[in-house]
Amino acid sequence: MRILDLAIKDLRQILRERQSAFFLLVLPVVFTLMFGFAFGGFNAGGDDDDPRLLVGFLNRDEGLAAEQLIVLLEQSDLLRLVDGPKLDMPEDEAEQAEQLEQGELAATVLVPADFSAAMLAGEPTPLNLTVDPASTTGFAVQGEIEATVSRLADAVETARISTETAVTQVGLTGADEQAYFEEAFVRAVAAWAEPPLRVETSVTGAIEIEETGDAAVYGDNAFSHTSPGMMAQFALAGLITAAQVLVIERKSGSLRRLLTTNMSRAGILAGHYLAMFIMIIAQLLLLVLFGQLLLQLPYFQQPAATMLLVFCSAFFAAGMGLLIGALAKSEEQAIVFSLVPMFIFSGLGGAWMPLEFTPVYVQRIALLTPVAWMMDGFKDILVRGQGLESVLLAAAVLVLYGVVFWVLAAWRFRFE
Repeated sequence: MRILDLAIKDLRQILRERQSAFFLLVLPVVFTLMFGFAFGGFNAGGDDDDPRLLVGFLNRDEGLAAEQLIVLLEQSDLLRLVDGPKLDMPEDEAEQAEQLEQGELAATVLVPADFSAAMLAGEPTPLNLTVDPASTTGFAVQGEIEATVSRLADAVETARISTETAVTQVGLTGADEQAYFEEAFVRAVAAWAEPPLRVETSVTGAIEIEETGDAAVYGDNAFSHTSPGMMAQFALAGLITAAQVLVIERKSGSLRRLLTTNMSRAGILAGHYLAMFIMIIAQLLLLVLFGQLLLQLPYFQQPAATMLLVFCSAFFAAGMGLLIGALAKSEEQAIVFSLVPMFIFSGLGGAWMPLEFTPVYVQRIALLTPVAWMMDGFKDILVRGQGLESVLLAAAVLVLYGVVFWVLAAWRFRFE
C-alpha cells in the first residue's frame, strides 16, 4: 500500500509541472499531425496519390492500333495519361504545351493520323513525343514510350503469324481473315497485362518487408507510421519530469528519510517505477484513442494486440526512466539523459522515417533499439492487419529491455 502512496505522490508532483502536459500530450499530437501530413495525410496509400508521371496524350488516329496503344499505356507503372485519350483539337495541343512548359506534365505524346495504318502494315510511324529538356524524367518517359510501341509491334507480328496459320489450316479469306487478324491482335495486346513471367523484388532488412511501396509502409493512412512513432518518442521525452523528481528527492534528502520508514529499498524503487509506468501507460492510451477516433487508425481492430504493446512499451519506458533517475545527479542531467536516448532511439528506430526507406545496414542496426520493435509491433496491427501472435516477439523484446533497465537502475541507484 505504501508503494501505491509513493506512486500517487510522484504523480501529483509530476502533474503540477506545466511542462509535463506539454511533453506528454501536446507535443505528441502536434508532431503526429505535422509528420503525418508531410507523409501524405490520410491518403498515403490511396488512389489519389498516384506517383506515376503525368503525360499529355492527344490522338489524331481512330484506328485499331491507336486504340491498343492506349490500352498498353494505361497499364504503365511509370506513365499516366492526362484527361484520358481524345481526338486532337488545336486548343488542347496548345494547352498541353503550356502545361509541359510550366512543369505540370512530364511529356506530351501526339499520335499521328496514319499511325494505325502504318503499324498494321509493319511500317511503324514514330509518335510525336515532346519532353522538357530541363527535366530529368525525359529519358525515362522516352524509354517507356519506345518499349510500349515495341510491344505493340510485337502484338502485330503475333497476330500476323496467327492469321497466316489460320489461313493455311482453315482457309480464311476476305472479311473473315481481317476479323481474325483484328481479334488476334487485340488478344496479343491483352496478354501483356498478364505476362507469363513476372519479376518482383523485395527488400529484407531488420524487419521483414514483403513490399517496399507506400502501401506497405503506410497502408491507407500516413498516420499509421507517425502516430506510433511520436508515441514512442514522447514516451521517452515525458520521462524528464519523472526523473527530475528522483533527483530532487535525493538532493533534498527525502530518499534518505524514506529509509527510516518501514519501506524497503526495493519498495521505494517500485513506488517510483509505478508512478512512471502509470504516467506512460495513461499517455499511450490517450494517444491511441486520439489515433483511433480522430486519425481513423484501426488500433482497436486488434484490441488484445494493441493493449499488449501499450503495456510492454510502458514497461520498457518506465524502466528507462528509473535508470535515468538513478544516473542523473542534477535536474539538468536528467533532461540530457532523457533527450539523448530519445533522439538516438527515435532516429535509429524509425520513429521519424520508415525503416523501409533506409539502407539494409540501418535496418539491422535498428534491431538494437526498443523503438524499432515498438514501431514494428504497432505497424503489424495498423498496416499489415495482423493480430496478437504477430506482436508477441516485439512485446517480449520490450519486456526484456524493461527488465535490463530495471536491473541497471537498481544496481546504480543511490539514496544519497
